[in-house]
Amino acid sequence: MTTTIYSARKIITMNPNRPEVTHVAVRDGRILGAGDLDELTSWGANTVDSRFADKVLMPGMIEGHGHSMEGAMWNFTYVGWFDRMDPDGKVWSGVKSVDDVIDRLRAIEATMDDPDAPLLGWGLDPIYMGNVRVTRADLDRVSATRPVGVMHASGHILNVNSKGLELAGLLKTGNNHPGIPLAKDGLPTGELKGPEVMMPAGKHVGMDRAFLAADAKGLRNYGRLCVRAGVTTSSDLGQQLTDELVDLFLQVTGDPNYPACLVAFRINFGMSPAELVEYTASLRARSTPRLDLGRIKVVADGSIQGFSARLRWPGYYNGAENGLWYVAPDQLAQIYELALKTGVQVHTHTNGDEATQLTLDTLESALRKAPDFDHRFTLQHCQLADEAQFRKMARLGMCVNLFANHHFYWGDEHFKLTVGPERAERMNACRTALREGVPMTIHSDAPVTPLAPLFTAWAAVNRLTASGRVQGDSEKISVAEALHAVTMGAAITMKMDHQIGSIEVGKRADFAVLEEDPRTVNPMALKDVKVWGTVQGGRIFEAATI
Repeated sequence: MTTTIYSARKIITMNPNRPEVTHVAVRDGRILGAGDLDELTSWGANTVDSRFADKVLMPGMIEGHGHSMEGAMWNFTYVGWFDRMDPDGKVWSGVKSVDDVIDRLRAIEATMDDPDAPLLGWGLDPIYMGNVRVTRADLDRVSATRPVGVMHASGHILNVNSKGLELAGLLKTGNNHPGIPLAKDGLPTGELKGPEVMMPAGKHVGMDRAFLAADAKGLRNYGRLCVRAGVTTSSDLGQQLTDELVDLFLQVTGDPNYPACLVAFRINFGMSPAELVEYTASLRARSTPRLDLGRIKVVADGSIQGFSARLRWPGYYNGAENGLWYVAPDQLAQIYELALKTGVQVHTHTNGDEATQLTLDTLESALRKAPDFDHRFTLQHCQLADEAQFRKMARLGMCVNLFANHHFYWGDEHFKLTVGPERAERMNACRTALREGVPMTIHSDAPVTPLAPLFTAWAAVNRLTASGRVQGDSEKISVAEALHAVTMGAAITMKMDHQIGSIEVGKRADFAVLEEDPRTVNPMALKDVKVWGTVQGGRIFEAATI
């Protein structure tokens, strides 16, 4: 047995018994101990490694709501509002108008040899462009002969040109679906809302592998992004898992140089509740140290900035119609009851407070039929939950994963357009969650926003919008609380706190290697702390060379 003792300028452990130490001993990919050098050498023969002597170590950060398609999406064309860095470190400038979107797609289209190949853009954010609606006519300007699609930043809306609609069998009158807006001529506008209508059209515009899944290259790219962000474990929250896709995940993550552990959730689409729970439970036996399986993701509603989330009265601030249900209440009840009986954990996407209330009421009923004292069912996003809803979460034994990044990326638009000042100021209520005793983490929802837990922590601490305005001062949390949220907090929500989340004996040797102590920098500089790389399962990965 080989033991390596790493020294560091500081080691932040997240272990309240030993909050800070100078050395950590690693054996067989696990933490043998964390303390001073004399203590750790008592374990016997060892090698002291000082490569991190001028660095700060903390537990490997955990992305509790990410999607590996963040890696696959870079196979396509970025057309988002904000500048964004790709896995190679190149920064793509944001686009500021529909014409700019069309120009970027046209430039890519001009380089394509196959005239029938689809062209897909992603990251569109029309709410920043005066909330304009992109139409099939706009995308027909890119090409009238090849299928063209653009996915919104939220991931809940897809715009398709006429050719794409034609291939999907939708370019006709008589469509009667709330997710298919119609133009004056009775034909679809080209905007498709919700997975039920997005997915049939998406496969014709290049989304067959990138929306809910990823190819091998995309998974490898996602691993590289994890290293750059200091992430050693990431959820892959919403895969339409099949045996074939699980085989792919096992192959890629089984590479000795794959730098992260993926926690892949099976999404509720495409299976009955009974099939969903049975299949997901069967996947547990296929888990490995770098691919953790056996959890369910349910999507209850859409996105707030896309006006497809379900809001309670008084609804949207600008008078928009209420959003869409993505799951039928009776199906949700069946999933919850069967999952509780089988011991399968469920995470549920709820953006609007009406969707949150549905999940709370449904779980309360299910728990009466199938009690489980440590289910840790988790609400994902849960952006508009109020104090009473957080109290009920605590009583029901639930966890929450709040979308802190929303304050920066869409806070101004929520304030003036989607939900109005009062509700915008309490969105993603981290302080309320902690005060009411709800286990909490925070997330990026990559690729909706970039994978970067230190930025997410910064967003929860400072609650600044893109315009520089503080939105909801009373819901700020401390730097220490935010760092706990992106380590132990996330581990708790995924029932992995016995394995990861802190640097202490017995846990996996997962560390984020930083250039500065995030606890001592100005809280406004938290997002700017440089990540040198990671240690995952005792294996070292440098961001500059990954």
